[in-house]
Amino acid sequence: MPLDPGRDWLAAGITGLQRQREWDAVATLEGDGDEGVEVEFVALPDGSFVVESGPDGTDPTHFAQALADDVGAPYRALAVRRPGVWVVGAVAIDVAQLEPDPRGAELELVWNGSQVELAIDRLPADPAQAAAFERYAAARIDGSYAAHARRLRGDLWEVSVLAL
Repeated sequence: MPLDPGRDWLAAGITGLQRQREWDAVATLEGDGDEGVEVEFVALPDGSFVVESGPDGTDPTHFAQALADDVGAPYRALAVRRPGVWVVGAVAIDVAQLEPDPRGAELELVWNGSQVELAIDRLPADPAQAAAFERYAAARIDGSYAAHARRLRGDLWEVSVLAL
């Protein structure tokens, strides 16, 4: 066997490259709860929360306090109850108020340099229906882009725009 296995390592998934970081902040905290319970929430810039999953009546304030020194709102977080402790991780996000408010819960917008394509809730739609989202994306990226928006509450959206 050669000392440098070369491409055989790639077949096994060994590249020498580190994994991309999953969380911007991680914290642990004491608290009640059954092992395995998960709470997913979004912390908004105004200090309020959108709880997306978890037991009814869950207040994510104590999770947010545990993250406060490491990440500022807005962020998306997941708290999981482990044996004897809660573990919470958060990743920073961008939020935008889109006016006029597009219909639907999820927007996918692509500008390929000559044409705009829009999908609302995974169905093709007229790009004019999301003019505010198109303006938002075009202001952040010069050239071709792909943009995604997910409604958080009312006219407030979690948005991401990536260059193509």
